[in-house]
Amino acid sequence: MVDVEKMHHEDWGAVRIIYSEGIATGNATFEKEVPEWEDWDGSHLHDCRLVAKDGGRVVGWAALTPVSSRCTYSGAAEVSVYVAISERGRGIGKALLRSLITESERAGIWTLQASMFSENIASIVLHKACGFREVGVRERIGRMRGVWRDTVLMERRSKVIGIDGIF
Repeated sequence: MVDVEKMHHEDWGAVRIIYSEGIATGNATFEKEVPEWEDWDGSHLHDCRLVAKDGGRVVGWAALTPVSSRCTYSGAAEVSVYVAISERGRGIGKALLRSLITESERAGIWTLQASMFSENIASIVLHKACGFREVGVRERIGRMRGVWRDTVLMERRSKVIGIDGIF
């Protein structure tokens, strides 16, 4: 099994490689290339960045980005979960996502959302297994390599944060 821990700047090299593998599949993101550290760092929440390590080697990562800069949405964030291609099918994604849910609630996040290509069945199944529900399908939301793509929008509402006035 893997250890899930906080991501540190020195993990970026391995995170970048795993992110690049996801981009190359054509089914993980609309991104065409991995951003530079400064851009990635500036767009992701600092409290909720995790890596999965196997024997000290980074084999997956998860992080949150805010859904909006408006303060009313401060408790809503979008999920990213990536696992190295060579490590898939070992439960690493589930370990990362469950840990990310715990960290998000510690950080006061009450809604997590995820958007994935409708063809990315493994990601849809993973998110459902961790308590996400399908909100809908955004048809032809963007073009990739000249092809219109649909995305499935999923969300998970915390059962401990943002209920009964608990923030």
